Amino acid sequence: MTDPLAPVLAALGRAGRPSSDYDLNPETVLAEGRTLRSAGVLVAFETSGPEPLLYLTKRSSHLRHHPGQISFPGGKVDPGDAGPVGAALREAHEEIGLDPANVEVLGTLEPHETVTSFLVTPVFARIKAPFTPRPEAGEVAEVFTVPLSHIANPANFRVESRRWRGARRYYFVAPYGPYYIWGATARMLRSLADGMAG
Repeated sequence: MTDPLAPVLAALGRAGRPSSDYDLNPETVLAEGRTLRSAGVLVAFETSGPEPLLYLTKRSSHLRHHPGQISFPGGKVDPGDAGPVGAALREAHEEIGLDPANVEVLGTLEPHETVTSFLVTPVFARIKAPFTPRPEAGEVAEVFTVPLSHIANPANFRVESRRWRGARRYYFVAPYGPYYIWGATARMLRSLADGMAG
């Protein structure tokens, strides 16, 4: 029987390249000695149904950073974490109630640099058994799923732009139903789509 995550595993096995929020804005000049903080996000799929489903969160509207945005569970690496993988697992447990014991880590993609000076490692995982998400009330407004087929298709991504800090900034978006997936989350998913496309 074919593993439903075989295309994801194939993408993880291919040599990728780091991505950033500046990919579509080549005129941006980055400081040479800039300091980036390490972070990890969990790109977790449940495979118990007819097709794999990716878990995403909608951040609470009252948060100071990225209110209302769509994101992966995850956050910065704390001193007690086992690197970005440990941070991703810990944060997913805190944010959506996903027990690390119910997670099989599959691998990582190259880190993604954000405009907020984080170097984010996408940690890909399989959720071993179905679970009921428990959104952390202070941070997460909603937990929802997106079919792998939606994010595997590069045609579902497009480039949009807006004025930001006095200049026009371009970024990927991959809307799904009422959810506007954009920015770093969409860029990391685009890296996955590109990897699955070979």
